[in-house]
Amino acid sequence: MKFKFVIVDDHPLFRGALKAALGMQPWDAEIIEVGDLESAKDLLLDVFDVDLVLLDLALNGVSGLTGLIILRALCPTIPIAVVSATDDLFTVRAALALGASGFISKSSTPDKIGLAVSKIFDGEIWSPPACEDESSLDAEHYELIACLRRLTPQQGRVLGMMAGGMLNKQIAHELNVSEATIKAHVSAVLNKLGVESRTQAVIRFSRFKSDTATLNTELVELQ
Repeated sequence: MKFKFVIVDDHPLFRGALKAALGMQPWDAEIIEVGDLESAKDLLLDVFDVDLVLLDLALNGVSGLTGLIILRALCPTIPIAVVSATDDLFTVRAALALGASGFISKSSTPDKIGLAVSKIFDGEIWSPPACEDESSLDAEHYELIACLRRLTPQQGRVLGMMAGGMLNKQIAHELNVSEATIKAHVSAVLNKLGVESRTQAVIRFSRFKSDTATLNTELVELQ
């Protein structure tokens, strides 16, 4: 059986390294590389037999978990494995709760990457052994994640741009749509997040970033 992988990462050297790691495994595979989220969206809309997407969380122009939210909403039936250098407890658990089929650390060996992919194909959820404890996410986090999973791909992108400080006019220009369309998306985002203003939406969404940074600091202090 031939598998089809899509690697989404803006760093050519890491795309090459991950492609090499996948190529070392005992399966017949076609591996497609893309360097940005827009290319990934276009590809997944055109290609219908993708078996696994391997997605970097730190894509240029995309805020943290936004890329995962967008692709998960766009292609709910295609497994997505997050591949990231940021592999703290909070980020791993948040990614899995948002629908990732696995979380692979960029520090993983080729054998470990192969094992992770095999487990995902077997229907299992893969995460680093040290991140099996779910205590890093509380009830508020899971409530927010449930809200984020209701966003459409475009709404997820608009939220990410809002979190990046962009105004409606700037977002409309970037997405090549009218400002009225963006206002409609913003209203839908606010409704799904259960907030009344852009500021409140950004604060809720930015909890992912602030909590991750806090947890990383605590881990460093414990070392």
